[in-house]
Amino acid sequence: MTPTPAQYAGLHHRVEGPATAPVLILGPSLGTSTALWDAVAPELSVTHRVVRWDLPGHGGSPASLIGPGATVADLARLVRDLADALGADRFSYAGVSLGGAVGLHLAAHHPERVERLAVLCSSAHFGPPQNWVERAATVRREGLAALSESADARWFTPGFTVPGLVEDHRRADPDAYAACCDALAAFDLRERLSSITAPTLLVAGREDPATPPAQLREIADAVPGAALTEIPGASHLAPAERPEAVSAALRGHFAGGGAKRGMEVRRQVLGDAHVDRAQAAQTAFTAPFQDFISRYAWGEIWTDPTLSRRERSMVTLTALVAHGHLDELAMHVRAARRNGLTPEEIGAVLLQTAVYCGVPAANAAFAAARRVLEEETPPGE
Repeated sequence: MTPTPAQYAGLHHRVEGPATAPVLILGPSLGTSTALWDAVAPELSVTHRVVRWDLPGHGGSPASLIGPGATVADLARLVRDLADALGADRFSYAGVSLGGAVGLHLAAHHPERVERLAVLCSSAHFGPPQNWVERAATVRREGLAALSESADARWFTPGFTVPGLVEDHRRADPDAYAACCDALAAFDLRERLSSITAPTLLVAGREDPATPPAQLREIADAVPGAALTEIPGASHLAPAERPEAVSAALRGHFAGGGAKRGMEVRRQVLGDAHVDRAQAAQTAFTAPFQDFISRYAWGEIWTDPTLSRRERSMVTLTALVAHGHLDELAMHVRAARRNGLTPEEIGAVLLQTAVYCGVPAANAAFAAARRVLEEETPPGE
């Protein structure tokens, strides 16, 4: 039985973004919390329903969710349960370090669930298992105080810190932290990487001593079609240290090819003839602007599910009247018809502009719109 949000009592999580947008789940690194994504999640939530989760015993998640001998598969199951509770049959996923390992496991073992994948500062195997076994034993015996003191050196470049994340490390439950170390000790997905079919992005911190770029490159070389991006000036917690660079990389990846999707929407709204003319007139000088329009205006703004295309057409017509862009207005009158507006509705929008943009502006707009509508009206109608 799939749990409902009201019944769900698993991983602590935060949800941001439009309820109807595609789901993007963000996974944490060992010792951190949802705060790891504080500088990145708000931007991603413009186009996605972003779900951040805490590891067991970290942040707000109960420590009892895992125990000694835990595996990455156990953590992946908890993430699947969370997705089920949120009604997300399919989702995109990005994770850092241990959170990235969870993403790799999900993509390899549950490909039907993962739309797109990003793995940050992580690995398909985390070095000799004995290192993690020893760390787990130390934490169970002595707690996390001493290990927290060295968090800055493990996580960030010299001189940089995020005090809140270090405090999260200090407050984590030692037994749950140790169980996560058990999961890292047992993790080795190298033989399954070639089976991953989700479009995959690897993000490496160029200064990361824990999971250096070579380990991300190993994944990129094995996963079909995967891409690798290195972030200069970033260590192990790249989303906290270089949030702008990480946001840009993830935004481009999870847009699903923003320029391609934008071009599809542009053609649907403006028509093939108009777009073909614009493409034919493109030069080396204007190409960056055409790419900007496709990626940003059409690939991000017009695909945002908050407003329907009908609503966007009405807003666009109003803005064009206000600024006197009559050539653009004619183009968007045609687009409004494709988006389902009737001539009467277009007229009502223009009448509204007479009140708020001025009668002369509306007069010119009515003249431009009338010409377009007459051109598109079949004889006899």
